[in-house]
Amino acid sequence: MAQEIELKFIVAGEGVETLRQHLNTLTTEHHPAVELLNIYYETADNWLRSHDMGLRIRGVQGRYEMTMKIAGRVVGGLHQRPEYNIDLDKPELALDRFPADVWPDGEQPADLASRVQPLFSTNFEREKWLVNEGDSRIEIALDRGEVKAGEHHEPICELEMELLSGRTEDVLKLSRQLVGLAVLRQGSLSKAARGYHLAKGNAERDVQSLDVLPLPAKANVEQAMVSALENALAHWQYHEELWIRGNDNARPEIMSAIARIRHALTLFGGLVPRKASARLRDQLTLAEATLASAVSAQTAAYDAQTAQAKLTLTEWLVLRGWQPFIDEKTQPKLADSFKRFADVQLSRVAAELKKTFANRLGDRYTDQLPRLARDIDSVMLLAGYYPDVAVQAWLEPWQGLSQSIARRQHNDIEIFRNEALNAEPFWLHSGKR
Repeated sequence: MAQEIELKFIVAGEGVETLRQHLNTLTTEHHPAVELLNIYYETADNWLRSHDMGLRIRGVQGRYEMTMKIAGRVVGGLHQRPEYNIDLDKPELALDRFPADVWPDGEQPADLASRVQPLFSTNFEREKWLVNEGDSRIEIALDRGEVKAGEHHEPICELEMELLSGRTEDVLKLSRQLVGLAVLRQGSLSKAARGYHLAKGNAERDVQSLDVLPLPAKANVEQAMVSALENALAHWQYHEELWIRGNDNARPEIMSAIARIRHALTLFGGLVPRKASARLRDQLTLAEATLASAVSAQTAAYDAQTAQAKLTLTEWLVLRGWQPFIDEKTQPKLADSFKRFADVQLSRVAAELKKTFANRLGDRYTDQLPRLARDIDSVMLLAGYYPDVAVQAWLEPWQGLSQSIARRQHNDIEIFRNEALNAEPFWLHSGKR
């Protein structure tokens, strides 16, 4: 088994030559393009996908390899997941050659070999450069071709950076240099993800609103912070992809994702000092300015400052960039129960909202919209361990108040303000539970 560590980017079509020329300045170890044909397999009931497993056969220059990728971690385009590779004499599956620890229960399902069938394929040319960066050896691959499932297909124009030996830090350092060319964006959809979508009929992807943050069972405070930031980054990348594909309704969701990143940093700011995220917050400001201007999706997505902001957040999460700023007194608090932290913070947010909106504000409601948006988002970050019905019942009047203020619906403002002030708290230790 190998631990695959890759960072994936989408390349702007008109920027391919700029990228190639720059890569040629980094190394003399260049390998001309060769054609790769990959066939991905799945069962009719998506058994592999449901277990976060990906099965393929790759053919290149008359050689074949069977690969199984299993559950790992993906943060902002940085893929860290175990993979098992088996050399084959011919392009036919041989599932019994995988070791037992590939399978969820330690044993291959008896009928799996008869159930898996080709689902989609990727056919592309791969050009490679081998680069030494710091203490590391990194393979950079430029892939150009298409992914195809039945009658559906779409182009591939991607850059993959794979750590062959050394440190993840060096992959991220080199990637910072490359995104400065303004021809790359971190891709949220892998070749396989696009293939699965095409195989399902290529339905239009929906714009999604940020919701109450799902949390790992019994998460500590640090794990919850990471979940909040990873969730917001994924939301950003997903909607950037939709915007690039022509859905203008996705653009506001990108702004919402950036706002949630800021709200999360503020929410955990009592434990993680501002200086730990200073560079990230500065880059978020530049990205917001670009997105707020009248630019196209293409311009915004490949803008170097926007790309750097996403990459900095990816690096901060993967390398735990806050840890050097945490003292001995704070470390146990980060390791403490997030549930306890959330209850305290929910009470504080509720008290702030009630104080702010205790009385009619006349024509000053608009001034409080940023505070209201931040506090609503904070509740959505904190409420993941409580029943959704109870959480939504508390949130809805505050959300209605926010919408009414934004639309200047004065009668509705007072209706929602009164409902919100009288909403029953859903969390423990609120003074009413």
